Amino acid sequence: MFAEERHQRIIELVSTQGRVGVTELAEQFSITQETVRRDLATLEETGGLRRVHGGAVGTDRFTRSEQSLRERQTQYLDEKQRIATAALAMIPHAPTASILLDSGTTTAALAELLASWVPANTRDELLVITNSLPTAASLSTNSHLLLDIIGGRVRGLTSAVVGARATEQLGALRPDIAFIGTNGIHPEFGLSTPDPVEAATKTAMVKAGRKVVVLADASKIGTETLVRFATLEDIDTLITTAEPDAELAAALAGAGVEVVIA
Repeated sequence: MFAEERHQRIIELVSTQGRVGVTELAEQFSITQETVRRDLATLEETGGLRRVHGGAVGTDRFTRSEQSLRERQTQYLDEKQRIATAALAMIPHAPTASILLDSGTTTAALAELLASWVPANTRDELLVITNSLPTAASLSTNSHLLLDIIGGRVRGLTSAVVGARATEQLGALRPDIAFIGTNGIHPEFGLSTPDPVEAATKTAMVKAGRKVVVLADASKIGTETLVRFATLEDIDTLITTAEPDAELAAALAGAGVEVVIA
């Protein structure tokens, strides 16, 4: 295979997988790791990808890159539905229960299921607390739910309520389960998101929950964005759609995190 053909194939792999590793590329193309590194350096110079430790990622994965809520709503729909179904099964059937729903499209998939939620016992109550305007709107039509919305400043890109007022309110809450979204989950860096203000709100949510469940499709695995809002030790369960790689799996196990593959 000529170098130009190999470069094109590497770009295709980065586009479909989001991330490629030096070792796997060396094995796939039967070349040395040093040759792979030269290939990646060349492709980075032309703007085709961005080199990171151990491999490369797409240029859309800069630490501050963030798509709007509308753009993300059409991506990984099947994965998000599977994650949402697994998350719904974790909600306790009890006379009084409370959950916290973070903003984001994967947590929004859970909200869609909750929009038709009916208690197993007519006297059971489920309180849903959220900082997401779209989630609050979709759940407001279900008379079986109790609904609270966090107050504060609305961030236009994600329709999330964030800021000092939001984090102060969250500090006074202790819901049974906090369902949290993330832009990245990494074995060393932990959970992260591009915006510092939204990261502070997510940190407050993680601290608030008696149990913290992270909802993350496979595209978030191994990704680092600008601001860490939680370590792996801060969470109890990760619901995702593919087995984490060996490094992340070991880190999750060491942190005592239950991994659910939806």
